Amino acid sequence: MRVLRRLARLIWGDDVDEALRPVLGVTLVGTAAGSATWSFLAIWAVEELGAKAALPFAFLVGAVFSGLSGFAGGYLSDRIGRRRVILIGNGIMVGYPLLLLALSDAKWAGLAALSLAGVFGSLGGSVSQAMVADLVAPERRQPAYASVRVAANMGVVVGPPLGGLLLVLGSWSALFPCVAVLSGIAWFVAYRYLPHRGEFAPEGPPERGSLSVILGDRRFLIFLGSAVFAWLTYVAYEVVLPVSLVDGYGYQPSAWGFLVWVNPLLVTLLQSRLTRETARVAPAPKLVVALLIMGLPFSLLVLTHALWAIVFVVVVFVIGEMLWVPTSQAVVANLAPPDIRGAYMGAFGSAPAIGFALAPLIGLQVRNSFGDEATWAMFAVIGVIAAVLGGLALTGIRRPDAARRAPRAA
Repeated sequence: MRVLRRLARLIWGDDVDEALRPVLGVTLVGTAAGSATWSFLAIWAVEELGAKAALPFAFLVGAVFSGLSGFAGGYLSDRIGRRRVILIGNGIMVGYPLLLLALSDAKWAGLAALSLAGVFGSLGGSVSQAMVADLVAPERRQPAYASVRVAANMGVVVGPPLGGLLLVLGSWSALFPCVAVLSGIAWFVAYRYLPHRGEFAPEGPPERGSLSVILGDRRFLIFLGSAVFAWLTYVAYEVVLPVSLVDGYGYQPSAWGFLVWVNPLLVTLLQSRLTRETARVAPAPKLVVALLIMGLPFSLLVLTHALWAIVFVVVVFVIGEMLWVPTSQAVVANLAPPDIRGAYMGAFGSAPAIGFALAPLIGLQVRNSFGDEATWAMFAVIGVIAAVLGGLALTGIRRPDAARRAPRAA
């Protein structure tokens, strides 16, 4: 136990809010289970279902429905409670790997189940973000979201190697049941330790519609647009870049296998520290800088695809990502009216789904038509657009604790 405590202190530091610890546990185990499955679902669909041609459409449909379910989960959590929605989503994911295993010989049913996996997986994602805002004070939200992100990336570091080992030892009949057990552990931790209500949660269910408020909130809509462009950049890094490296620049797939680990490893080691060091910076400049250093380095690939340039792009991108994610989550939590915070976080959670739906389609089509250089020039411009929109949305917004200290007008 002492070793585990020292390891946790090394990664998160000493200032993690006690109320947040159950969320960290659920996130770590749940993400490990999800990444152990998700990393290999495309291979399963091709090998077991023989669905190579239909697979991109299955992912597209899944991304669209995933965005809708994220909003639905947040909306529902405002009315019946965060904990219940998280338990429902995690409970479904306990049985889902077993359903996939049972459908290994049924092509179209298996593809339909694959498409819906992200739907149920996203159900509790935005709800967990809303729960973080319920549990910690406004001035502590950025480090809180950073801590949850570290737990998620630890799960990503552990999950794929575990899934690969299970496939080596026993194929899909070993992977899916073991993932179901991991998902069951995540559900039990949520059931046993997640609070029914946080100290900073709204007093009761909302008495107004959420969608009309969101559609009338111009600042939030601009910020949501920034998030969509930011996620296009993010997904380009995850999906388009490996294709470009292997198919366009002649690198071996194993090279990307090494580079892709840089992201979760750096996030695990540095996210909490970087968030603490930049805590005094206001959200607007921090977000603008983050999005610029996520997108602009892609323009380097227009000039060269040498290994040093690729490593530079990967490392700088991760730094921008570590600044962007907890800042944007804290901003949405602060922009949202408390009584419909879940709906706001759910709407914000639709941005990743849009990114995963559009970025591969746009990026790969541009690459096929105009080449790698044009593709990375385009994504660099998209990063700039994300930064401009984010800066416009946050103009005049200060840190919550700064606003609290500001003198009131007489």
